[in-house]
Amino acid sequence: MRSEHTTTSRTQSQFRIPHSAFRISGWAGGCALALVFPLIHPHPYHLDVLTTAGVYVILALGLNVVVGFTGLLHLGYAAFFAIGAYTYGLLNLRLGWPFWVGLGPAAMAAGLSGVLLGIPALRVRGDYLAIVTLGFGEIVRIAVTNLEPWTGGPNGLLGIAHPAVWIPGSGVYAFGVESMPYYYLVLAVAVSVTMVCVRMGRSRVGRAWAAIRDDELAASCCGIDTFQLKVLAQGVGAAIAGLAGAIFAAKQGTITPDSFDFILSVMILAMVVLGGLGSVRGVVVGALVLGTLPELLRGFEQYRMLAFGAIMILMMRWRPQGIFGHPPSSSGVSHGRAAA
Repeated sequence: MRSEHTTTSRTQSQFRIPHSAFRISGWAGGCALALVFPLIHPHPYHLDVLTTAGVYVILALGLNVVVGFTGLLHLGYAAFFAIGAYTYGLLNLRLGWPFWVGLGPAAMAAGLSGVLLGIPALRVRGDYLAIVTLGFGEIVRIAVTNLEPWTGGPNGLLGIAHPAVWIPGSGVYAFGVESMPYYYLVLAVAVSVTMVCVRMGRSRVGRAWAAIRDDELAASCCGIDTFQLKVLAQGVGAAIAGLAGAIFAAKQGTITPDSFDFILSVMILAMVVLGGLGSVRGVVVGALVLGTLPELLRGFEQYRMLAFGAIMILMMRWRPQGIFGHPPSSSGVSHGRAAA
């Protein structure tokens, strides 16, 4: 009987589909659906809503590196979004740099700002770090409001150039105000950032970030340079936000300080928490849900934000770890596959 049971168990294990195969097929199916959606439903307004949600996905992935992977509470993340947007806007308007040339400097400027902020700020922890980052976010917003000769003040920067690509046989194709080109641009960047975040979460650096998140003192005792890795996480997350900021500026053609307020930082943080801290797929789903839910509830008119808040409260009541987050274990050890 034991040999028969062993043979049956071995046969079942041979035909069991690995969990990673389901994840890969889910990612592939989602990407395929996103690629063909504009061809099936080419409604400009709906594509514009999904494009905005895609920008939120990029921002949430960047914040997840800081909050989800490393466990650093950040309440001023919209500042890096603003730095990327204004960097590209100034390079385009002052120096005539096109979008594809200004994209890299925008990400680097935001990443450098994250590192410069992290060097003094990451020496404090918990609530104190949250207050420092909140202050940084407000400083950036007030700075771009008052530096009128450079940033245009409250009126912002106007006339920022839209992206353009050269197509063989057709010449230069300008994106203009059409929704579909921006949809595919944001989709390509979001997929690339997602792949980078998944690889980072599974790398040695990602495991070190998880150790810092779970117990910084224990990680330091194991020889991990916690301060250097926290600054690295801050820089990477800020650079991703700068990338999203340049895309946002190029799409809108106009940027103002009101677009980068504290509410945006809280909204991005809510996307990360809703999806599940440290879970890349959860963050993607959380950003898509919160990015499109207000539009889906538009039929309720003045009650849509009330319904939006009620859904968030119920979600945090019945699923506090997020959609794809793992419930905290009694031993305090985090799940190693949360990054996927």
